[in-house]
Amino acid sequence: MTTARTPEREQERVADQVKEGEAAPSSSARPSGTRIVLWLLRKSIVPLLMLVALVGGLYAGYVLLGKGPAEDVWKWETWKHMYDLIFSNE
Repeated sequence: MTTARTPEREQERVADQVKEGEAAPSSSARPSGTRIVLWLLRKSIVPLLMLVALVGGLYAGYVLLGKGPAEDVWKWETWKHMYDLIFSNE
């Protein structure tokens, strides 16, 4: 007869393993390279999403809303000119 796995039974099993000196299952069972890659992905996902949103917003604002040519979005001179227009003293 098999017993059903419930959270209580699982906790008892882990507690028995620890009492017997066996290692409890943990995230450190992963290879160190995998842990490093997962850590880097967790830490970099928000900045990467923000960068994608910035690029998408620049494109949508300049090309779709402003009706400018698509190739001008990626030119530094375009954004310098807009900066000068916005922050000029006149």
